[in-house]
Amino acid sequence: MIAKALTIAGSDSGGGAGIQADLKTFQERHVFGMSAITAVTAQNTLGVQGVYPLSIEGIQQQIDSIATDLYPDAVKTGMLFSSEITKAVADKMKHYGFKNIVVDPVMIAKGGSPLLQEEAVEQVKASLLPIASVITPNLPEAEVLTGMKINDLNDRKEAAKVLHSLGVASVVIKGGHGEEQYKIVDLLFNGRDFIEIDHQRLETKHTHGTGCTFAACVTAELAKGRSIEKAVETASEFVHYAIKHTLEIGGGHGPTNHWAFRSYDQKVIRS
Repeated sequence: MIAKALTIAGSDSGGGAGIQADLKTFQERHVFGMSAITAVTAQNTLGVQGVYPLSIEGIQQQIDSIATDLYPDAVKTGMLFSSEITKAVADKMKHYGFKNIVVDPVMIAKGGSPLLQEEAVEQVKASLLPIASVITPNLPEAEVLTGMKINDLNDRKEAAKVLHSLGVASVVIKGGHGEEQYKIVDLLFNGRDFIEIDHQRLETKHTHGTGCTFAACVTAELAKGRSIEKAVETASEFVHYAIKHTLEIGGGHGPTNHWAFRSYDQKVIRS
């Protein structure tokens, strides 16, 4: 049986993040990828030049089409842009009983452009988190969602507890924005235990799409029946290799290398 994963997110014309990054990641992890596009962005490695959200009806119909014929084994949400889109997506996922829901709370593009309206943050907390299997914020996103200032690993643990209390089953607070000089620590809280996954910090500006890619890899692994712990471990490793063997294209924050995990690590799990 082929595992199927659905991404509900925005389109990145530059190909480094959003729907494009998600589908590349699904393919690399041997999962059949499907999409429901919430917004079209005009962007490249230099920034976001325009954001054009789709109609609520158009987004709902895409999800209907997938759910009634190609029912997904796991679902990822990315850029949802507005409170109205966020609620519509959450309502559809509840209606169809989607499982293995991974919420990537996309708020700010790598270049600083807002991708989630401020009033939509509360809708994410109210509508999405109670049905989510896991949420994968970076440190700035975790601060917005919790209202906390996160300075160290202990603060991350407290923030993870706060997010878990909002109904999400597991929380991953990614460490790319952390203060650790020589390593990155991704923190997983499953409601019982804290699990730290660390990698060497790599100095590069080519990190566009890392958040989307991380969450998409978690989604793919959950679609295949992996545990949340194994899914997060694989995603952390996948992104590390994608940054380590960067493509170095574009004049700004370039995209990561989605095929690096397959190409450079002979010890990776290939199924």
